[in-house]
Amino acid sequence: MVLGAFFFSLMAVGIKYAAHSFGTMEILFYRGLVALVFMGTVLRLRRIDWRTPVPMLHVSRSAAGVFAMGTWFYAIAHLPLATAMTLNYTSSMWIAAFIVGGGLLYGNAPQRQGPLLAAVLLGFVGVLMALRPTIDHTQLFAGLVGMMSGMGAALAYMQVTALGKAGEPEERIVFYFSVGTTLIGLLGMLITGTTPWSDVRWQDAAWLIPIGVLASLGQWSLTRAYRQGATLVVANLQYSGIVFASLFSVTLFDEQIPPLGWWGIVLIVISGILATVLRTRALPQTPAEDH
Repeated sequence: MVLGAFFFSLMAVGIKYAAHSFGTMEILFYRGLVALVFMGTVLRLRRIDWRTPVPMLHVSRSAAGVFAMGTWFYAIAHLPLATAMTLNYTSSMWIAAFIVGGGLLYGNAPQRQGPLLAAVLLGFVGVLMALRPTIDHTQLFAGLVGMMSGMGAALAYMQVTALGKAGEPEERIVFYFSVGTTLIGLLGMLITGTTPWSDVRWQDAAWLIPIGVLASLGQWSLTRAYRQGATLVVANLQYSGIVFASLFSVTLFDEQIPPLGWWGIVLIVISGILATVLRTRALPQTPAEDH
């Protein structure tokens, strides 16, 4: 998981540079296309059949994952790197929120959901602290989009868990996610248009292939971690990505994060850890998890 978090953080650096010349849908398409070739080669070398017995699970996983990735790419392009990464990593908070909402919907006793709800609220306080000092009024929309990427990541995580329980190998999971990313990116490009290559800087274009490879390695690492590791440990180690992104943000892009922003990031990490612990305890007795 730590290795996957590093790959994703480095990928985010590439997106930050590529966004100077390419739109969100263009980056999404090229990322998916490179990953598709990369993971297709991996499937062939490992002699893993590309056919799947659960195609609809892959469709729902790809839909949630592409939504999360598209909104995250947009946030990376318009926000400080550490802030965009932090908002994307609110996934544990969103999962906890889904469990609280599901518990209320299915008539669970409110007191059973109290600690989990408190962890969610703590995380949102952290989000406000992280955004307020680092976003001006022109970046508010990007901040909201960044929060939506965290919600999409939570939905995608739940689908990855379901695919793992269905016995799908992580290579095939990442392969089909790359297929979905490529198709949605292509559709988006047809709608929004493309950047003329005459207007593209080679320094930005040079990141397109590394972005796809790093994304594949990150997804592969994350999927394997969640399929084979202890969920509680893996989910907490995922927050190491915020540390990597913060270092890249300050050293590579000279982005200044005020003290209140750093405290907000710390609160989000603490909230995510608490939400993961409480979520794990709540899972066996939460009806929403069975639907």
